[in-house]
Amino acid sequence: MARFGQLDDYYIFHEVTVYFGNGKVKVDPQYTPQLLALTQRAKTIEGYMIEVKGFASSTGSIAANQKLSEDRANGVTNILLQQGHVPLTRMLAPGAMGESEQVGNEKTTEGQAGNRRVVVRVLQNKAIAGTSLGK
Repeated sequence: MARFGQLDDYYIFHEVTVYFGNGKVKVDPQYTPQLLALTQRAKTIEGYMIEVKGFASSTGSIAANQKLSEDRANGVTNILLQQGHVPLTRMLAPGAMGESEQVGNEKTTEGQAGNRRVVVRVLQNKAIAGTSLGK
């Protein structure tokens, strides 16, 4: 299974970000249509893979935030598998990133809210893309 360190071998085609309340892991139903649209677009790309990475703000303990990021990633992954009917073979192992890769300023409420997220990306291996160009 591919690891995140190898993502320079992939093109990113689509991306959806799902945000969460503080301490929350349940995916807000407002994101379901975006996630399902992403799965439909993914299925048009030869050899696609879907990457799901969960994140947390730095509020709370490192261990708790690691678990929150994992639960968030798993919740989004379940929607993709169960409602989007994405085959398991098309999913990279969900990544629990904890407090790493903060995008917002942790000193502000807005910044913390931006860090409580799951990022879903549709990827295509550059080698597969290269072979499909000649078709």
